[in-house]
Amino acid sequence: MTNHVHLLVTPQSAAVCARLMRDLAGRYASYFNRRYARTGTLWEGRFGSCLVDSALYVLGCYRYIELNPVRAQMVTGPLAYDWSSARANTGLVNPDGLTAHAEYLALGEDDAARRGAYRKLLDLGDDPIVVKSLREATGGGYPLVGEPLKAKLTTSGARVERGKPGPRKQKPSQ
Repeated sequence: MTNHVHLLVTPQSAAVCARLMRDLAGRYASYFNRRYARTGTLWEGRFGSCLVDSALYVLGCYRYIELNPVRAQMVTGPLAYDWSSARANTGLVNPDGLTAHAEYLALGEDDAARRGAYRKLLDLGDDPIVVKSLREATGGGYPLVGEPLKAKLTTSGARVERGKPGPRKQKPSQ
């Protein structure tokens, strides 16, 4: 995209994504500032993210990311965008550097079946409910997960759904 990127990442631990984005932002800013003889930050604010674990939302993320250049009218179809994984996921190019997610692998019994199913998934276009949910969760910093993980996160004190605007109320100290 011209002003942002989308990544679908499956980290090995909870802190990996934040460290990745911190290091990426710092290193790229250093490179850019040296190259163009400037100083300061390059981005307006912190990155947006949300945890997803259900097939609906993982595959929804795939579709959202692959169709984003189409929504932005940069290309006529997702396979026409050079900086996308759509061509690799549909078998048009070698998927170097990509590791298939379990939900992608579940689309078919073999590579040909998965690639065909993925192409059909892209042909469906956007699911407005999924797009809205992903945008709200990413902006709000809450997860899109199934009930078992939601229950586990709730017991750990994590926010699992959209809350009221403003600062969180502090729990009384004991």
